[in-house]
Amino acid sequence: MPYVILIIINAVFVNNFILSQFLGICPFLGVSKKTETALGMGCAVIFVMGVASVITYGLNLLLVEVGIQYLQTIVFILVIASLIQIVEVVVKRFSPSLYSALGVYLPLITTNCAVLGVAIMNVTSLAEQTVWYAFINGIASGVGFTIAILILAGIREKLETSDIPKPFKGFPITLIAASLMSMGFAAFSGLMF
Repeated sequence: MPYVILIIINAVFVNNFILSQFLGICPFLGVSKKTETALGMGCAVIFVMGVASVITYGLNLLLVEVGIQYLQTIVFILVIASLIQIVEVVVKRFSPSLYSALGVYLPLITTNCAVLGVAIMNVTSLAEQTVWYAFINGIASGVGFTIAILILAGIREKLETSDIPKPFKGFPITLIAASLMSMGFAAFSGLMF
């Protein structure tokens, strides 16, 4: 049980894919204008990271067994792309407003390097290699992504009503806020591995 807690703390705070490893920046900056859309994107990423972690872990075992582990990245990308298609159909069916709000960023989860990063990390760098730990790491990494995007969305909503100098309005102040968030999360780096 303590190893699971370490995985969760590490994935959410210490090695946050957005704020520590700088993976998944495109949806982080693109979908963080409103907290509702940020939460929708975060939930989609949590689902995709969790399911992709389990499937890619199992497929990696098969690839190693057959001796074609050099196809790992291609297989992982195909699995992630398939999962995104499923998520897109479900979101379009059950929440058309969220689907239209996410726009092009929902299919962009396919190319979100954070999803591919967690799949590769699960098969290469977890100390105890089991599908359970891969799943926990995938879900926790998605939660870390969601926390980061929700914090930035809240900051951006507050900045819309703030008096900001003209040169900093819009994207420049967003980048400043994101960099300050990253510095804040860097404080967790000494916490553990």
